[in-house]
Amino acid sequence: MLNIESLVDVRNGTQAKRIFWDEEIYQLELERIFDRCWLFLTHDSLIPNPGDFTTAIMGEDEVIVVRQMNGGVKAFLNVCAHRGTRVCSAEAGNTRAFTCTYHGWAYGLDGSLQAVPFENEFYKGVLDKSTHGLTEIRAENYMGFWYGNFDQQAPSLYDYLGEFRFYLDVWMDSTGGAELVGPPSRSLLKCNWKTPAENFVGDAYHVGWTHAASLSVLGGELSAMSGNKMVPPAGAGVQITTRFGHGLGILTDAGPALLGGKAGDMARKWYGENRKKVAEKMGKTRGGYYGSHFNSTVFPNNSYLWGTNTFKVWAPRGPHHIEVFTWGIVEKNMPDELKEAILDMATRTFGTAGMLEGDDADNMESMTHLNRGRQIRKGRLNAQMGLGDDKVDQESGAIIGPSSVGETSYRGYYRAYREYLMAKDWDELLNKDPDAWKREFLGR
Repeated sequence: MLNIESLVDVRNGTQAKRIFWDEEIYQLELERIFDRCWLFLTHDSLIPNPGDFTTAIMGEDEVIVVRQMNGGVKAFLNVCAHRGTRVCSAEAGNTRAFTCTYHGWAYGLDGSLQAVPFENEFYKGVLDKSTHGLTEIRAENYMGFWYGNFDQQAPSLYDYLGEFRFYLDVWMDSTGGAELVGPPSRSLLKCNWKTPAENFVGDAYHVGWTHAASLSVLGGELSAMSGNKMVPPAGAGVQITTRFGHGLGILTDAGPALLGGKAGDMARKWYGENRKKVAEKMGKTRGGYYGSHFNSTVFPNNSYLWGTNTFKVWAPRGPHHIEVFTWGIVEKNMPDELKEAILDMATRTFGTAGMLEGDDADNMESMTHLNRGRQIRKGRLNAQMGLGDDKVDQESGAIIGPSSVGETSYRGYYRAYREYLMAKDWDELLNKDPDAWKREFLGR
């Protein structure tokens, strides 16, 4: 019998290696994480007009997200109510209806069943079209970023993001909003979905070593870290973790670090001109974070880098494989020339064939597939860097670690991971002292 509690040792900062391999654990993750957490769908900028749609993945379920005639957004399972075929085979586009390719059942933008071939002749009044619409999914947005949830008892997206909104707003809302640039690139990796999610949530430790050769070629301010020749100075950043597992690392003033030449100059000018405005709008702390480099994961599988400007979903395809969806991020009000330079850099670094993406993929696949070995699978993973140095940040309510290089966010990610797996439902998750997670994390 699976002992869920033993998978993560919160106090000592370790995790069982089998979480990257076991089918039993994976099925429980689908049930207790992907069936109840908020999962990224799309952004307003990708479906601006009525009838615009895009497809998305929630766990292993295919979903359609479509702009309604009244300007709202709805999400549906991409499956016909008749015999279970897709009703939308395109990744994105504009339409007036979704029609099954098998028998021609047609659905409106609102998901209602509108037309059935030979309905009167063959069904003779038996079919109730009002009960055979597409299955609707909860869809809510924060700052134009749309997420879906299968669980009607889950808290709102706003509450689910919780303390994390304090940090999201730095780039999502500071200068007039952000937008995603698509369509997304797609790739397949032979790794467990948590290996990239944990890397993005808080791993600045690997940058100088894993990316040594790439940083030397790319140049820019981070090239000094190549081969671990430079240790980030004390006070150069922080790590943050929050109630529901979202976390990030911040490397101060490193936003344009991989943009060289004219593009780097433009980025530094943009951040410099806007930092005071951000501080006036959001306060000194967030003004100081603006223009920094963020590495982050919105629990469970939506990651982004702001500064390197990539936005990702790690869609599970079983315990040992994922599909990666990658968009570019820009601030809406940036000059077009700066947007183009940032997106070019994002593609070169974390696109499907990006230099840094390739470096990371090798490690993530190794981390997963070595666990086919029975003896290796018995071991534990270590995330103890900075253990004992974390504290509650009074301004945001999150837990904060004092350095950009640490594993605070790792530990927080897996603390929440264990909590989701152990809880039977959202009532069990929410009917707790709201500060209990902090005491658990800090060992008090």
